[in-house]
Amino acid sequence: MRDLAERKRRQETTVSVVIPARNEERTVANVVSAIARLKAETGLVDELVVLDSDSTDATSEVAAEAGATVFRAREVAPELDAYPGKGEALWKSLLVTKGDLLVFIDADLTHWGPHFVTGLLGPLLADPGTRLVKGFYERLFARTDGSISADGGRVTELVARPLLSLWWPELTGVAQPLAGEWAARRDLMESLPIPVGYGIELGVLIDTARIHGLDAVAQVDLGRRGHKHQSSHDLAVMAAEIMLTAQRRRPDFSPSAPEHVTLRQFVREDGETRQVSRPVPSAERPPARSLRR
Repeated sequence: MRDLAERKRRQETTVSVVIPARNEERTVANVVSAIARLKAETGLVDELVVLDSDSTDATSEVAAEAGATVFRAREVAPELDAYPGKGEALWKSLLVTKGDLLVFIDADLTHWGPHFVTGLLGPLLADPGTRLVKGFYERLFARTDGSISADGGRVTELVARPLLSLWWPELTGVAQPLAGEWAARRDLMESLPIPVGYGIELGVLIDTARIHGLDAVAQVDLGRRGHKHQSSHDLAVMAAEIMLTAQRRRPDFSPSAPEHVTLRQFVREDGETRQVSRPVPSAERPPARSLRR
């Protein structure tokens, strides 16, 4: 840790930790407070920011009390309108933070540690050629009976990994392509288009490797990670977002492809099966750098 702080000081580099959050009042305080202590004790973190993405609970208030600077994503640059979604929150964070290095940490973590931040910073401070750092870990899954297994990451295994194996085999060595804990240089993030939803992690990974090569990507073993799990129906929307993000990065993608995508699902209630339709977030924000021009 002392070595990292010294490297940061010598390089005159600044660090922003960004936590996207939506309705995470039960977990966000623990995440924020641990990073706030790291910030106070080591000087490795210059900014600790929570981007609240349309929460309807006390996420913003709890995060602020725990030590974060809180922005509501919808209120950042309102003249640019707003989309719901994780990618939108991270894109908006580029407009309100100043750090040369950006560390992204999810707000719903239940099993983790502040070493997530230091681990992700390490490769960026050690090698100027590293632009993107992906965390990987044993992903814990809480079963309905309360037991814990290392069987998390369902969308990674069922969607992201098959997509990479089929279309980008050079990226199959990335252990957790959808990891919510990752870090990047600001100049990289501001140069890329950003999907507004859950496609952001895969999109940034593919774009970084395509533009800057595999040597620009590093990964770090962060140990174990536990977090809140979503229902299968919600994961299906996430999967569709990720598939659309991947499709758009194929060389044969047609610009005339439909802009609005709907996922049709079936639910059974009161003994009857009915169809429900859910929109798939499909927009992508332009590179933040273009706004300055």
